[in-house]
Amino acid sequence: MVETHNHDTDYPMAANVYFTRDISPAGLMRVYEALGARPQGKVAVKLSSGEGGNTHYLQPALIKDLVQHLNGTIVECNTAYPGTRDISAHHWQTIKDHGFLDIAPCDIQDEEGEIEIPVGGGKRITGDIVGSHFPNYDYYAVLSHFKGHMMGGFGGALKNISIGMASSNGKKRLHSGQDEILPNPFSGDQDAFLEAMAEAATAVFNALKGNMLFINVMNNLSVDCDCDGNPHPPVMADIGICASLDPVAVDQACVDMVYVSHDNKEPLIERIESRHGIHTIEHAVEMGLGSRDYHLVDLDQR
Repeated sequence: MVETHNHDTDYPMAANVYFTRDISPAGLMRVYEALGARPQGKVAVKLSSGEGGNTHYLQPALIKDLVQHLNGTIVECNTAYPGTRDISAHHWQTIKDHGFLDIAPCDIQDEEGEIEIPVGGGKRITGDIVGSHFPNYDYYAVLSHFKGHMMGGFGGALKNISIGMASSNGKKRLHSGQDEILPNPFSGDQDAFLEAMAEAATAVFNALKGNMLFINVMNNLSVDCDCDGNPHPPVMADIGICASLDPVAVDQACVDMVYVSHDNKEPLIERIESRHGIHTIEHAVEMGLGSRDYHLVDLDQR
């Protein structure tokens, strides 16, 4: 079954977003295969390794089959706040503790430094600071746990390739909402932060010439991110898995699914709206990164 969802009536191209309610290794493989993507060369699998104490991150048992099918290397970057992933030594231990080394090689991309990639046409930042290992890969498969976020409102594909792909300093720049890092980066203007994320996501996509795919897993739908070591328990039921070649469309589809859910959606909606979370999507469209219009292809109805 295909449903068309229009948010940008003047946008010429609506992306396909493939959906299944089957949150399992088989379901993950099914949405991947529906994409028709053919990753070439060295493949990175970008995900959140999860802060120590958090159990909501994408579990190795769920993603193992897909990661190994891609012959992928799991990639991450260090955080900009104290915790179990703030420096590489801590982060490697967390990656090991969370079981990722058991399923694939892993790479902390800013372990040996950072580089800057250009942001074209942005109004907040002129460059995005990423790990120095970022160019070592030809293709990025982006596996995101869709959920709420304390500062971004929600986290999905756009957050994963902006804040998630940024080095520790890069994260501070994005939170500052400008090229110059603030003394307290987390005190920056909220919309500036959201717009900087959209601009960084666009820079990453353009640097890779679109050699990316995006899969959002909508389970453990807490209002808090996997970067929180003590997240609020999920209060609504799992929804499913969405996949697209368009990061804007896949995030918009997930937001829409939260809004139309008949479950206890109010806490997550409040988190999204109180942080103006949809603005990241709005600015990503302004940057030309993708479309809010999409065709939802329900794989369970075929």
